[in-house]
Amino acid sequence: MKRIPIEMPTVRDCLVTQCTYNTNSACHARAITVGANVHPDCDTFFSTASPHTKAIERQAGVGACKMSDCNYNDDFECVAEEIQVGFRMERVNCLTYAQRA
Repeated sequence: MKRIPIEMPTVRDCLVTQCTYNTNSACHARAITVGANVHPDCDTFFSTASPHTKAIERQAGVGACKMSDCNYNDDFECVAEEIQVGFRMERVNCLTYAQRA
């Protein structure tokens, strides 16, 4: 497998303990995608009976952002330093999302 080093914002912490990629309030997916329709949902979120534990030393980054109206979105990529994921109105959202004025 070819590895490509890239810079991307990190997921500082994830408050969604039900997510398969969450261990100790940290996301361990390689990268997440933010945005679904009109909500800044974490599209990478899913829950299973078996937690993802193979790569707990890895810190997730934000690979793509579909929220074109976010202040931190530049050409569908997140330019925030870091983000936080958690619940907003019973949805798993990017809590860093800030709608452009």
